[in-house]
Amino acid sequence: MTKMLPISLALTAMIGFTGCSPSNDSATANAAETTTLRFSHFWPATAATHTEIFEPWAKKIEQESGGRIKVELYPSATLSKPDATYDATAKGTVDIGSQLQGYTNGRFPLTQVAELPGLSNSATQMNCMLQTLYDDGMIADEYKDTHLLFMMGTGPGGMHTIDKAIRTPDDLKGLRMRRPSAIAGDIIEAAGGTPVGLPATDIYTSLQRGVLDGLSLPWDATGSFRLIELTNTHTNIPFYSSAIMVTMNKDKYNSLPDDLKKVIDDNSGMQMAAAAGKVFDAEDAKYMAEAKAKGDTMIDIPDPLNDPKWKGPLEAGTQKYLKDVTTLNLDAQTVYQKAKEASAACQS
Repeated sequence: MTKMLPISLALTAMIGFTGCSPSNDSATANAAETTTLRFSHFWPATAATHTEIFEPWAKKIEQESGGRIKVELYPSATLSKPDATYDATAKGTVDIGSQLQGYTNGRFPLTQVAELPGLSNSATQMNCMLQTLYDDGMIADEYKDTHLLFMMGTGPGGMHTIDKAIRTPDDLKGLRMRRPSAIAGDIIEAAGGTPVGLPATDIYTSLQRGVLDGLSLPWDATGSFRLIELTNTHTNIPFYSSAIMVTMNKDKYNSLPDDLKKVIDDNSGMQMAAAAGKVFDAEDAKYMAEAKAKGDTMIDIPDPLNDPKWKGPLEAGTQKYLKDVTTLNLDAQTVYQKAKEASAACQS
């Protein structure tokens, strides 16, 4: 039986069913009325994102629709590539998809403003901030070719290496570090490291082969992709958080009758952002404790924006990103200001 956190238990409260078997005619009619939604994402089937967020959501949709909607989950990028899931959803190759915005750098530039240093200290805060920016219309245009269901986001991303301790930016010099997004890559590069872009699913083998010296990820992802097995030195420095979206093909949503649209709507937005945030935060704590228990080295830099050694690279990376987005004729500074206001309102 799948292990559930309290929030997931609340999501998966099931109604009772009778034990009567339908007739063949009735079963055929029910099958004809069922809408199947194919949901693609890149997390492993064992990851909490799958078992604690997506599976309970799918079950709740099926329950509240009276079985008229069935959600089929396709984890591990089996139905669409990690960096092409949003496009697959927009085109209708899949019905629902979840992807990190950072996998397609430049596609969601205003959304990724929320990933900048100093804006979020937890996944719960990050999710609330992202959903607020969407609900307030600050980033909604970036998703106009799909029907956005809800925003998610990770806890703060740190750095994880094999034996190499990273205490100052100088310690990054010459290291090949997997970066999850352009923002994190700019900061790694500003500090002297070499950012390497590749999907999370490829990190394990790249570490094994020595293609990477280390990586930058939140704790939940290091556990989900078994990277704690290979790394033993960790720098807990909140210098970015990753944005994630869960979205639906617009035509598929519009084809549903109003009562089934309501089922989808009732399980979208801020309530789902909040539920997902709690799962990510619990996973961060779980995997950090696991690494500590096996004797890994922990280096804590809790406030890098006020650390004289780290402040420079973080501010340089921030300003570079905002400048790059501004050159696209987008109002990055206004979104950044709104993100700071949302961050304060979402403080957990």
